[in-house]
Amino acid sequence: MSDLDLLTQSLARNVRRWRTERGFTLETLAARAGVSRGMLIQIEQARTNPSLGTVVKIGDALGVSITTLLDYERGPKVRVVTAAQTVRLWHTESGSYNRLLAGTEAPGPLEMWDWRLMPGESSTSDPHPAGTVEIVHVTVGELTLTVDGVEYRVDAGGSATFEANTPHTYGNDGDVPTEVVMAVSVPPVG
Repeated sequence: MSDLDLLTQSLARNVRRWRTERGFTLETLAARAGVSRGMLIQIEQARTNPSLGTVVKIGDALGVSITTLLDYERGPKVRVVTAAQTVRLWHTESGSYNRLLAGTEAPGPLEMWDWRLMPGESSTSDPHPAGTVEIVHVTVGELTLTVDGVEYRVDAGGSATFEANTPHTYGNDGDVPTEVVMAVSVPPVG
């Protein structure tokens, strides 16, 4: 089974599990996530590979991290994620990418990401649920962080925190790659 097949199967199983645990019907989850009922059916039957944005919306609606939705191993309280187990969820042909490094439920989803943005590229995120907070730390280059239409520059060695319940974009307006480590904390559903 390929990595993609494994992730598709895990996503199907975990969306169904968390939807059931939350007591959500397909219609309820579709409305909360802003995705179609048909898309949820395809996901739960492992017949599609949804976009990163769709997985984020479903995770937010369920109150669980992307890591939890894609997790194919349930184990002890300590979980070591090897470099080979990190999941690249977005990339461009010129070399921009993000990688989900690790995540947990504490008490809501908590995720740690590794991003690389090539010069001139950006990635836009839809608003997350109220109470969601993101922390970014730039290790190389300069990040242009746009939150609710306002641009902020974060140089290498600098960090920023923001409430992520508004549209936001991570961009590289410079001429060298930008590398960022990001943490996302989403409040629990309920």
